[in-house]
Amino acid sequence: MSDKQVLVPGPDHPITVTPAGTTVTVRLGDRIIAKTDDALVLRESTYPAVYYLPLEAVDADVLEPSAHETYCPFKGDASYYSLRNGGSLSEDAVWSYVTPYDAVSEIAGHVAFYPDRVEITAA
Repeated sequence: MSDKQVLVPGPDHPITVTPAGTTVTVRLGDRIIAKTDDALVLRESTYPAVYYLPLEAVDADVLEPSAHETYCPFKGDASYYSLRNGGSLSEDAVWSYVTPYDAVSEIAGHVAFYPDRVEITAA
């Protein structure tokens, strides 16, 4: 039995997931590590919008699974990846909700990046 609080989005804390409708590119330094036309945009309450990219759109050579985990009562358990670029490592820079709650089920199989660790462009 889990004692984690589970919350459902509503008027006081809205969450929407929609197709980005544009090409989203992620760069780590000078290297393009992801590019897709199939990104999603998650908008949650007053937080900045977050792009979620299909995991298969990310260069697997830069991803290193991390032991770091977090929990969101609206989305579920998040697991993390670090980004390796040559000899440098950006720890816990990417997260994924492998089994997200029903309200955001569309983000399963997708990952998001901390924007202060990579350059994310949508065009």
